[in-house]
Amino acid sequence: MLHRTIHLFRKELRLHDNPVLLAALESSEALYPVYILDRAFLTSSMHIGALRWHFLLQSLEDLHKNLGRLGSCLLVIQGEYETILRDHIQKWNITQVTLDAEMEPFYKEMEANIQRLGAELGFEVLSLVAHSLYDTQRILDLNGGSPPLTYKRFLHILSLLGDPEVPVRNLTAEDFQQSDDKTHVRRIWDMRCRAPDPDLAERYRVPLPVDLKISPESLSPWRGGETEGLQRLEQHLTDQGWVTSFTKPRTIPNSLLPSTTGLSPYFSMGCLSVRAFFYRLSNIYAQAKHHSLPPVSLQGQLLWREFFYTVASATPNFTQMAGNPICLQICWYKDAERLHKWKTAQTGFPWIDAIMTQLRQEGWIHHLARHAVACFLTRGHLWISWEEGMKVFEELLLDADYSINAGNWMWLSASAFFHQYTRIFCPVHFGKRTDPQGDYIRKYLPILKNFPSKYIYEPWTASEDEQKQAGCIIGQDYPFPMVNHKEASDHNLQLMKQVREEQHRTAQLTRDDADDPMEVKVKLDRSEENISKRKVARTTE
Repeated sequence: MLHRTIHLFRKELRLHDNPVLLAALESSEALYPVYILDRAFLTSSMHIGALRWHFLLQSLEDLHKNLGRLGSCLLVIQGEYETILRDHIQKWNITQVTLDAEMEPFYKEMEANIQRLGAELGFEVLSLVAHSLYDTQRILDLNGGSPPLTYKRFLHILSLLGDPEVPVRNLTAEDFQQSDDKTHVRRIWDMRCRAPDPDLAERYRVPLPVDLKISPESLSPWRGGETEGLQRLEQHLTDQGWVTSFTKPRTIPNSLLPSTTGLSPYFSMGCLSVRAFFYRLSNIYAQAKHHSLPPVSLQGQLLWREFFYTVASATPNFTQMAGNPICLQICWYKDAERLHKWKTAQTGFPWIDAIMTQLRQEGWIHHLARHAVACFLTRGHLWISWEEGMKVFEELLLDADYSINAGNWMWLSASAFFHQYTRIFCPVHFGKRTDPQGDYIRKYLPILKNFPSKYIYEPWTASEDEQKQAGCIIGQDYPFPMVNHKEASDHNLQLMKQVREEQHRTAQLTRDDADDPMEVKVKLDRSEENISKRKVARTTE
């Protein structure tokens, strides 16, 4: 029997490599492509800010246009998802709901509720994995039912699984055309003759930001959508030499254009298929004499993503410290004022404040910039919980992701996964080594743009006359540093040492020093660890 199907888009906002959408097309005589914009659900489960709202709406509009080219459209229905499903399943005589399988607890709960609703109302539910390279459950099963807690162990399990499933074929207009040939699978709903209501597409159009009372000024250089994501992907893959030699630690955190791929927002929202990217990289590597290897290669970065997905899928309370069995339990300071200064780029350290400004303005920062501001907030200088930083990133980052965001914050705070806690990033020298002229700071902190390069990272060391000449008085136009770098970092280093000694068993759960992408295969020209050993970090008085 052919179904009347609602295909429920959640994160897979694309038409390429969308296995569950293809399965829906092949099993249905009529299909309604639906996105339920449940603002209460999105706000409570993902805490998305204005930039992410824009990116989401742009992605939905792009999906709608791409469906339109194939003879269909996207129906965006606003409201509580269970109420909407109950109403439209009856209204449209639905016999099947298809959706992408996700591993976050809130998405799992949603799918369980839909399964329950299906049993009650008499429709079938089909879900398939498309957001990750592997079905994480297969990895857990091969590891005895628990997640592999080190990257090395994780790669071993993958070697037993083999390569990920290959991407499914691209959809065509023929998939969305109804066939009269009984031997062929019914192709889908033709809106011109199948629509339950002639103004259905207009009634359920993609809302504008103003409709959701989102500021129109909150626009990022990253435009959402599959079309934009594929264009960016192709631009990177045309330079095969760059692809084969890519090593993430050698990318530059304060370059004015991204020195990495900048594709993470598109993977996070499902505008790009991670499996498609994996196999495109495999083809390029196969043709090269030499190429970089995991964990620092581009493919290695995809596997890091998969590693955090797997651990998160089977770790209780993964996004919080309390009740999280792999996370060190630390008595972090609670200081709302200091947290606010960090979040609003008022720390008094130009390198840190420039990063936080870029984050707020654009919704993206380089991974090493993330290292710097996360270390500053947590174990480095302010000793404030990684959960607070995770919430800020969740709100502001376009690529914020339940698993990766929490995993990275545990990593960067040395609460789990990362164990070289003695490396504390200097908020002055770390940025200076790759951008000695301070062009990045001048762009994102224009109040400091007239300082000579020798002062741009430490403007408080300029004389009063030099500050007046630069048009910025420290303590008046731009704040003094909120902490003394050496005193704060030395104090926190002792705190962390004590915590790790007291909780040695927990620390060992995720310990694998060789997994550090800053150390494996590639040594940075001037690591912050060496800076610390040579004691060249200056105080901030």
